[in-house]
Amino acid sequence: MKLFCLVGLLVLCHALYAQDVGLGDVEVRRLRDSLRSPGADSSLLKLYGAQRALADRALTEDPHPIDTIRSEGLLQGDPKKTATQAALRDMGKMYALALVYRVSEDTVYLRVLERFLSAWAGTDKPRGDPIDDTNLDPVIEAYDMVKGELPTASERLVRDWLRLTAVWEITAVFNRPNRATSYNNWHSHRLKIIGEIGFAISDTSLEGYATRGLETQIGRNLRADGPSEDFVTRDALHYHVYDLEPLLKLAILLKRAMGIDYYSYTSPSGSSIQRSVQWVLPYLNGEKTHAEFVNSTVEFDRRRAANGEAAYKAGSMFDPKNGVLTLLLAGFFDPSVMTTARKVAGTEDRFPAWVSVVEALTRD
Repeated sequence: MKLFCLVGLLVLCHALYAQDVGLGDVEVRRLRDSLRSPGADSSLLKLYGAQRALADRALTEDPHPIDTIRSEGLLQGDPKKTATQAALRDMGKMYALALVYRVSEDTVYLRVLERFLSAWAGTDKPRGDPIDDTNLDPVIEAYDMVKGELPTASERLVRDWLRLTAVWEITAVFNRPNRATSYNNWHSHRLKIIGEIGFAISDTSLEGYATRGLETQIGRNLRADGPSEDFVTRDALHYHVYDLEPLLKLAILLKRAMGIDYYSYTSPSGSSIQRSVQWVLPYLNGEKTHAEFVNSTVEFDRRRAANGEAAYKAGSMFDPKNGVLTLLLAGFFDPSVMTTARKVAGTEDRFPAWVSVVEALTRD
């Protein structure tokens, strides 16, 4: 009986402190060793150097939390959107502070990170909009990397804020079954955010919601021949890749946390994330081109075009660079797409962006 209790306690402790959203102990050691190696890759050094520089600047700066993140549905130049864009610069700072603390073990970065985390957790009021909340990825990853090392009050404040954010995502009006936002790209971002928060704070109900939801979303949002429902509705590859990005991020998280491959998972309708990535590849490698938004059924697309936002003008050509992140994320499961990713990004670097460093650390 004592053995069973001990095993149960160990499993519980792992669940509480497993780090599957941000970098865990093993990945941090790999990163530290790679950075200190005499033959360290130059692109790795450059990318980590940028993170270190961002963290160092943050040491002398104050957080700028906003009471409500507002970007979705607002035109460029709207004061609320402009204020949000300025406040969200804190997201990258918090990730960099967490990363550099874990690598350097210098607690000055942790103390400043605690100040930023507490400021945001005590100020931001979630409203269940996944297009706004999708901006929280870096702060969730940052928290996951340092959880258990924050003072008790700060730890509780951040966890409660993240849990409330996830609960609002589930219960808000945007998630009602009769709305397109319950199955289009909004839901892809919603599931990603809920999954990241669930695994970061070890909430099994949130983890289960995201996992079950991903299976359903693959079948409902992606078509068996490759296009997403968002592409069909908006006639824009911009929205196809914007839909794939959160699905890929959630699939990577579930692979790390549970060992389940949702990249190649095929729904009863025959759709899969892998098939939808393969479908867009010809538009990314230059074999095909696409005039965006020509047949969009969404009025907001026309409003943005009228506002002078050139990327949303009907007939503007899709820029393959907008699909680089999709390729980098897919590279976690299929390294062969990295050839196209490097071509589109215009680099031969082993690591075209920081996300590819994280993938190498967590995949190996």
